[in-house]
Order: sequence, then C-alpha cells, then structure tokens
Amino acid sequence: MATPLSADKLLKALRDEGLHVVEHRSWRTNNRNHKGAWGPTHGVMIHHTVTSGTTSSVELCYNGHSTLPGPLCHGVIDKAGTVHLVGNGRTNHAGSGDDDVLQAVITERPLPADNEANTDGNRHFYGFECVNLGDGKDPWPTAQLDAIERASAAVCRAHGWSQRSVIGHLEWQPGKIDPRGFTMDSMRGRIAKRLGGDPSKPAPTAPTSPKESHMPLTKADVEALAKTDGIFKAPKDSTTYATNRHWSLASHIEGLTTNVRLIRRTQLAQVAAIQTLAGLVGKGVDTAAVVAAVERAITDAVITVDVDINSKEG
Repeated sequence: MATPLSADKLLKALRDEGLHVVEHRSWRTNNRNHKGAWGPTHGVMIHHTVTSGTTSSVELCYNGHSTLPGPLCHGVIDKAGTVHLVGNGRTNHAGSGDDDVLQAVITERPLPADNEANTDGNRHFYGFECVNLGDGKDPWPTAQLDAIERASAAVCRAHGWSQRSVIGHLEWQPGKIDPRGFTMDSMRGRIAKRLGGDPSKPAPTAPTSPKESHMPLTKADVEALAKTDGIFKAPKDSTTYATNRHWSLASHIEGLTTNVRLIRRTQLAQVAAIQTLAGLVGKGVDTAAVVAAVERAITDAVITVDVDINSKEG
C-alpha cells in the first residue's frame, strides 16, 4: 500500500533505473481521475498492446478508442526498450479483477488463481503496455524485455516493494492472456535479481529526453560525419563527385535505401522466376513461353515490392 508517485518521481525512478524515457504530449495531466480514485497503489501490471508500430501504439494508449477512453496505461514500452509515458493517475488498463489476487499482491505472497472480477484494478495498479501483437509469434526483443524488467523494478524500488508486486493482466482478470510470449514467473525472477542490486545508470551516450533524441543534425555535425574515414564521399558516378568533396548525409542514406530496395527487388524477382520455371517443368512449353512467363513473374515481383515498401508503416 502506497501513495502514488508524482509525475516527477515516476519519471526520475524510471530514468534512475537506466531507462530511456519519452514524455508523450501532456501525459502529466492525462488521466481518468474524474471516474474514480487513484490510489492507494499496490503493484505494477504488465500488458501487451495487440498492435504493431511504436507511434500508432503510443497514440492509441494516450487517446484510447470509442469503447475505452484513454489513457490506457501509464507507460508504453516499445520494441527498442524505450518507455513512452502517456498517463499519470488513474488509467484504463486493469479493469475489474480478483480481490484474492489483490490481497496476495498487497501481502506479497504467491498468487491464487484469478476466478473473479469484483475489484477495481485501475485504482491500485501502475500499468505498462508493451508493443506486441500477442499472437505468440511476434518476438519479444531483448531490449524490450530488459525495459519491462527495469520499469517494473523502478516502481517497486520507489515504493519498497518486492517482485511479487508485479503481475500480468492474465493473473488479474479472468479471460485475459497478456502478456503472451514470456512468463510472468520468469520476469519476476529477473526483477528480483535487479532489486538485489543498485540501479543501472544509462550509458553516457544514451538520450535522456525527447529533445535530445530528436535534435536535428547541424551542418557542422554533417561535415564531421562526412569526414569520418571518408565514408560519405560522393560515389564516382555522382554528378557532385567533381565539385563536392563529401556527399551529404541525406544523399548517403538515400543511396543506401535505393540499394536495399534494389537488392530486395532482385531477390524476390529471382525467387519468382525460379518458382515459375519449376511450375513449367515437364509441361512441354516452348522456350519463348518460358522466357515470357519469367519476365512477367519478375515484373510482378518488382511491382509488389514497390507497393509493399511504400505502404508499410516505418
């Protein structure tokens, strides 16, 4: 049982645990406090978003949707291990759960089975949504699992709780399956080990605020990068080779992107051609027909790759 952390204390606790934290929009005043009490707090609850893509997942958790107003948690943990703070106070993440589970969390003892939904969890739990489809196939990168461990430990450390104060949504509310892809027992084991030592500070080069992580490169930065081992020299076939000693960073990235697309096109076109040839073996078709079929397969593959590359969220 504890008084909820203030926005400043929560932010400090997370960063002191070595996490990269982004403060999303007006997260400090984004809450559902008008719908009920926030606190006393008793634990941390872990979820998966059933979404992909960091930007869209963070916006969804900040705003909510037509049937469930936001915020949907306190922080969103993306696949790179960044924590995006989206709410401060009561949030729509836990719903109604089992009071026996809550009592076990309060007394920090093993959890009973969750077979009832009679207690307001939004009042008592910090919630972290983790970007994952929750289908059992979407991977959990090492950086993301590490961030879940650190974020949970940070809140527990701030309140003086043990790892037994961290639960999954599936351990609270009957019918829930999140988080799916790792076990909460294994995560609690990691948290216990972390709480046995001092917090790990961020590496000196890690960004410590949204402003630092989104600062544009200056002209001097670009020139300094360009001179590093000459890796940004303009290629000999570039129109700027004779007049510009160093290629711009933007041009270098554009060139890399073009090359990657070309490799991807070639790879898929070759696969399509092989599949087409395999389908024509033993059918008695003439050489011209084979060539025409292969050319069509390559054309279709290239078009498909262009559409695929340009339509997917980055």
